Amino acid sequence: MTPDLNSRPRLAPGCRLNDAKQQPRVLLMPEKALRLMGPSLEIVERCDGQHTVRQIITELQRIYDKADPQKVETDILGYLSLLNDQRALDFVDADASVGGSVA
Repeated sequence: MTPDLNSRPRLAPGCRLNDAKQQPRVLLMPEKALRLMGPSLEIVERCDGQHTVRQIITELQRIYDKADPQKVETDILGYLSLLNDQRALDFVDADASVGGSVA
């Protein structure tokens, strides 16, 4: 599933980032954990239900300005899709109410 650029990704119920003071940063999911570094951490930190997929892509293209912008976009979309497949992430439809989500 390719995320809609206007949707707002957020961590799924039961998933959370460990405290920012703890290193390494870890995405805690039911029955597993995923260590986050570099771009993966930058992406997950922005999955707050406020940023759109498009905003996340734009911000990371600015941060990683030496990389090909199309590759950055493709990588982010792939990573968001992977997190969604692992049930770590939900997408709030831009047109839906705050409680609605798109699977």
